[in-house]
Amino acid sequence: MFFLNLFRRLIPKLLLGNIVFFASIALSFAEAAHVVEHHDPIESDATLSLSKVIDLTLEKYPDTAWLKSLEEEAAAMGRRGDSWTAGASQAGLRFQEATSGTLHYIDGTVQVPLWNLGQRDAEQRTAKLAESSAMSQAAAVKLRVAGLIRTALWDMTLANLSYEQSKAELTLTDQLLAKVQRRVELGDLPRADLLLAQSESLQKRSAATLAEAELMHARKRYTSITQITRIPGAYQEKLVELTEIQQNHPALAAINDQIERKQAELNAVKLIGSGQTNLAVGINSDRFTNDPRSNQTESFNIGVTVPFGGSAHMARQVAAVNVELNRLIAEREQLSRDLEQAHHEAEHNLEVNRAELGIANELQQVAEEHLKMTQLSFSVGEIDLMDLLKIQSRTQQAVLNAKQRAIMLQRDIALYNQVIGVMP
Repeated sequence: MFFLNLFRRLIPKLLLGNIVFFASIALSFAEAAHVVEHHDPIESDATLSLSKVIDLTLEKYPDTAWLKSLEEEAAAMGRRGDSWTAGASQAGLRFQEATSGTLHYIDGTVQVPLWNLGQRDAEQRTAKLAESSAMSQAAAVKLRVAGLIRTALWDMTLANLSYEQSKAELTLTDQLLAKVQRRVELGDLPRADLLLAQSESLQKRSAATLAEAELMHARKRYTSITQITRIPGAYQEKLVELTEIQQNHPALAAINDQIERKQAELNAVKLIGSGQTNLAVGINSDRFTNDPRSNQTESFNIGVTVPFGGSAHMARQVAAVNVELNRLIAEREQLSRDLEQAHHEAEHNLEVNRAELGIANELQQVAEEHLKMTQLSFSVGEIDLMDLLKIQSRTQQAVLNAKQRAIMLQRDIALYNQVIGVMP
């Protein structure tokens, strides 16, 4: 207290001009609704649900084209499996003329590739699994998009809380500044307290500016993901507790379907063997001649071409499919571990935030009661402004922490549901 009084007595009168200058800056900032003119507008729509936002996002999401191509691939594989032939048929026409120029032969042949034993069934099964895999991958993408939207919404909620709290603190600080300025004019407080109050006001204004910028960033992240400027009126979720990750988790289901499809592909490739057996049907004719050597007849012939000894050539294709299969199996194992760890962390975060929320609420009550006592003591001159500002700042932080914990608990419920694969 001795040094503070000494500091007050030693302030030069030359600082009075600076005091007036800082006061004018504070007033000019107070007149503006926003310090920064860049804004990303967001509207709350009571008719909009979180699930609807996810559906709207998926309509314009970059993965839409890829998911559509998976469906088209499955349809193409289905058409191949439904075909009665193992490949494209071939038609051939051959004309033969004797050296005399009077004897002519014409041969017409149609060659049809045949399915190997069990090959067509394997192709049809692969097509069905490709269709199932496309659907499960679409569900996995939808869950991933839901996670992005959940995170963006709650990040924006926390940023908005910080912004609103900073504005409320700025209002309180400006009110205190007005009271201090009035008491300085009346000679009840030294001018050093006015400078201190103005400094506090400018710091709070700077904090409000930064909080507003973070809010704009959070809004932009949301609009960048969803491509809309509306948020649901309510997006709190009910907790769905599970002791472990289920096998029907969309991400696990997607990779399991991919593995099953790849196993079917491997079986289908092996059934190709050395290649396709070909059936050839043809007609020979020498009626188009006046040569006496001609029999003037037509003949029908049929032939079968069976490939063999091609295992060495198919080995590379079999190995390539096997590599992809084992890569997917490894990814599934890693995914299972990641989900298990994320599940544990989500459970722990919920427990911690429940406990922290109770503590934060108690701290807020204590801090608010202490602040009331401090404000009364300051009004009667029992404590100085520095002590009041410290206690006021501590109280404001306690209020912010309590509000943040309440939001964080709701956010952690949403993220827990996300980890276990529950859609909104």
